[in-house]
Amino acid sequence: MPGKNLTRDEAASRAEILRVDAYDVSLDLTTGPENFRTLTTVTFSCSEPGADSFIDLIADSVERVTLNGVDLDPAEVFGDSRIALPGLAAQNELTVDATGRYTNTGEGLHRFVDPVDNEVYLYTQFEVPDSRRMYAVFEQPDLKAAFRFTVTAPAHWKVISNSPTPTPAAAGVADGVERATWAFEPTQRISSYITALVAGPYDEVRDEVTTRNGVVPLGVFCRKSLTQHLDADNIFDCTKKGFAFFEAEFDQPYPFAKYDQIFTPEYNMGAMENAGAVTFTEVYVFRSKVSEAKIERRALTILHELAHMWFGNLVTMKWWDDLWLNESFAEWASTTCQAEATEWTSAWTTFGTSEKAWAYTQDQLSSTHPIAADMRHLEDVEVNFDGITYAKGASVLKQLVAYVGREPFVAALREYFRKHAWGNTTLSDLLGELEKASGRELTEWSKLWLETAGVNTLRPVFEVDAEGRYSSFAITQTATEEYPTLRPHRIGIGRYAVRRSEGSVDVLERTGYDEVDVAGERTDIAELVGQEQPDLLLLNDDDLAYGKIRLDERSLATALARPRGFQDSLPRSLVLGATWDMTRDGEMPARDFVRFVLESLPGETDSTLLRVLLGQVSTAARLYTAPEHRAEVSALLSSSLRSLAESAEAGSDAQFQLVEAWAGSTADTADEPRLRALLTGEESLPDLTVDTELRWTFTKALAALGSADEAEIRGELDRDPTATGKERAAEALAARPTAEAKADAWAKAVERNDLSNQMVEATGAGFRRTTDLSLLEPYVERYHAMLVDAWAERSVAIGERVVGGFYPFALASEQLKAASDAWLAANPDAAAGLVRTVAENRDTVARALVAQERDRRG
Repeated sequence: MPGKNLTRDEAASRAEILRVDAYDVSLDLTTGPENFRTLTTVTFSCSEPGADSFIDLIADSVERVTLNGVDLDPAEVFGDSRIALPGLAAQNELTVDATGRYTNTGEGLHRFVDPVDNEVYLYTQFEVPDSRRMYAVFEQPDLKAAFRFTVTAPAHWKVISNSPTPTPAAAGVADGVERATWAFEPTQRISSYITALVAGPYDEVRDEVTTRNGVVPLGVFCRKSLTQHLDADNIFDCTKKGFAFFEAEFDQPYPFAKYDQIFTPEYNMGAMENAGAVTFTEVYVFRSKVSEAKIERRALTILHELAHMWFGNLVTMKWWDDLWLNESFAEWASTTCQAEATEWTSAWTTFGTSEKAWAYTQDQLSSTHPIAADMRHLEDVEVNFDGITYAKGASVLKQLVAYVGREPFVAALREYFRKHAWGNTTLSDLLGELEKASGRELTEWSKLWLETAGVNTLRPVFEVDAEGRYSSFAITQTATEEYPTLRPHRIGIGRYAVRRSEGSVDVLERTGYDEVDVAGERTDIAELVGQEQPDLLLLNDDDLAYGKIRLDERSLATALARPRGFQDSLPRSLVLGATWDMTRDGEMPARDFVRFVLESLPGETDSTLLRVLLGQVSTAARLYTAPEHRAEVSALLSSSLRSLAESAEAGSDAQFQLVEAWAGSTADTADEPRLRALLTGEESLPDLTVDTELRWTFTKALAALGSADEAEIRGELDRDPTATGKERAAEALAARPTAEAKADAWAKAVERNDLSNQMVEATGAGFRRTTDLSLLEPYVERYHAMLVDAWAERSVAIGERVVGGFYPFALASEQLKAASDAWLAANPDAAAGLVRTVAENRDTVARALVAQERDRRG
């Protein structure tokens, strides 16, 4: 039985015979807190009259199905999330009257009650296959149609959809609530996954932008209890810069009538590119101080979703095989816009530091896949929103732009948009335009980069003569046994010399640079023969290529001896990234990496690099250090982070991040007095404001150390009785180092199934955090025993949070790996998403064990 799945072949067969004209969807959102009424009328044609088909719907019940004037028995035609449509005519009209269910999982029509004022807020999240949770629909991207939504809701609400919001009409009173009805105009022909409905007493800020098609209204929305924190002017400024850049770059006017951006609660992702009505996680409404890296990331997300209005919404993938192209293009376009049209001019450095690190990690898991993945069905799609689809794809697109040239690339894009506007395409359509514009043949490039998995490693191999010059120089390329493809790379080779600066500090100055093409197992580099061996040689300088790099012995020694030697953050990031890869690959002791990073942190001003390094050094100390060295390294990390925070520039981003990292990672009970003094205000750091979020950071740290009990945590929640406060309290309660606290967290999120997505995530984060590993040992067996049932009983979003969030990573032991190996061997036919998540957890432990063994040897 299909259940909730849909195969690519089924979708293709349906698209061969159907053309959908229009949907008319009426929703009544005043029927109670659990359900809503959904009435769908869809008109469509069938090229094979007499054929059977089906429409998709996930609903509690179906009250009526009428096809071409004939009532069908819902008991006979509705099942497995489908409604059977027998004996279609050439022209068809279908009406489905059903009862839908609100979710608290961030899928379909999500319902949230704000604990501050008890107001109800709704929003939709439909990608990949969840528009069928709100209305009956042919749930595939190539069956585009016009959508008309009519919504009845409490009269004091705002209702937002893809079309401009109409003036509501009074709809009487029900259960003491005054109602109104909003009748939206039809949309253009779009895919169902980018339709949207947002409803509730959202506050709004208005502006407008002048485009090629005239003035486009802009709106920014958030919950009333967050309005005081909404910096709408900054959001509008970034948005307007994106409009100007993309219209010029794509030579195509903005395709929709308005552009609303809505910040929504309990959101599963960063944002979603609904046509003209983009939804964002309200984490991007900053209620407390955040790092510069997060501010930069919000700007990137704003531009990413705006780029989708053209690439994804105006022109849409035929099937989810090209999901990677949709997301990778938006990553490339938004980063390019950010670097060239905003204050974030170093956006590509940020991309290399953060996004490519994500891609490298993902590409070395057993679940890695080609960028152009084979999406056989919806279950494949749902687990492929990952570092390959986004970050590796964008890295490769950046290489493609360099390969064909920026001007031909843009010319091809413009023709692609002109030719396929409001239609559906495949990768070959874009590659065809690129070949025409550039004159380059891209079949082989596509085969090597898009159709194979894995990351290559590049190493310098050379000989030096008696005068200290290279007598031979080559770059070798390797791949793993599982993914042996060797690829062409365009890379920079930087040569750096140690120089004494005016402050009598050794700095690394670039004295030479060559850009070369590398292919195959070995590439001789004639340009370097005869050159003096530098103090440090850096492959992939300027970060042009997608590949891991290694430093030769002399270069590594130079880097380790001068951790602050680089004056620019990009080469520093590349060297630190190389040592991180060496640590993960068991080529460098984790203790050495921890020390190198701690020596690299003083004076670091690149916010994203700082954020990435603090995460990596924490992982190295917790998972990659041999157990017998862990207490020593953990103490070093805690004391160093505390010292660095105390000596950082007053009020700086570095001070803030270092304080957060210290409090977030300490396992040293000696830190308890200082943490508590900062929380109570008895002590302070210069210009550091202990605001709401930082109070929670300190409270969670005290809870994990066993110094904050339930009463203290509840007291902190009384100070912050918001939805976010509830999540922080749940995390703190679960972090307490007692068997009872861990059991309570397990019971609430694993044994029960009623928590919202964000509460499950928060509870899991607290559960995993512990200063006493013995508390997690009983859960090795319990974890693997619950997997099949827990996954089957939950939606994908919640299932991933339970299976990923309650894995006892901190143990990182042979016993844990063996248990996961045994489960995987015994459950080969379990749900694909479940198997993948467990396998990725197991991969993390396997890599940790390799790193621990290297650290043990020193």
